[in-house]
Amino acid sequence: MLCSIVVPCYNEEKNIPLIFERFKAAMGGCRADLELLLVNNGSDDGTGERISALLSGHPFARMVVVAVNQGYGYGILQGLRAAKGGYLGWTHADLQTDPGDVIKAVNIVSEKRGRVFVKGDRKGRPLFDRFFTSGMSWFETLYLGERLHDINAQPNIFPAEFFRSWRNPPHDFALDLYALYMAKKHGLEVVRFDVKFPPRLHGASSWNTGLTAKWKFIKRTLDFSFVLKKQGIS
Repeated sequence: MLCSIVVPCYNEEKNIPLIFERFKAAMGGCRADLELLLVNNGSDDGTGERISALLSGHPFARMVVVAVNQGYGYGILQGLRAAKGGYLGWTHADLQTDPGDVIKAVNIVSEKRGRVFVKGDRKGRPLFDRFFTSGMSWFETLYLGERLHDINAQPNIFPAEFFRSWRNPPHDFALDLYALYMAKKHGLEVVRFDVKFPPRLHGASSWNTGLTAKWKFIKRTLDFSFVLKKQGIS
């Protein structure tokens, strides 16, 4: 198994059929060297039932069940722990990162192999979101001493052995920061590539609901940055 891609799904009932459809199309049917792990991350809608109903027709996919939602990062970590690939990664269930771009990342990994961390670099985002991301990127770069930009871009793909080196990763959205920072500190070759970032198709974001939500996101990220700095994680 070359690569396992984790997709954390929290109340994504309407997007589930599209996730299967678009990944199947992007993979050209079914690739024996890839697996898709859909994490039912404590959903209280029909997400789990939708996934279960579609698994039999999509042999490249498996479901991981988290009974109670404990955060975005927690769901991803459960998927990564269940993965079988030599390389692991994740992307979002909202399809704002096209599955075709995820396969591009897998192909980069396939070409380079070795200690590589492949990550998207989002294009086509609204001006305010770009301003927000740039501000966070500058702060993290200056504070942590590593060049860190578009930290929450998807997908992320890296060697399984790199994941096994992680200690106490965060259970929230700071997982994206943790993974990129650790890749830099551990000397992985970080490869960025452009990804399209269209509007969300169905449902609503579970966190990006306005300025108050953005402020909470900033506070949580800053709090975790202070932890990284204090602990001197390397």
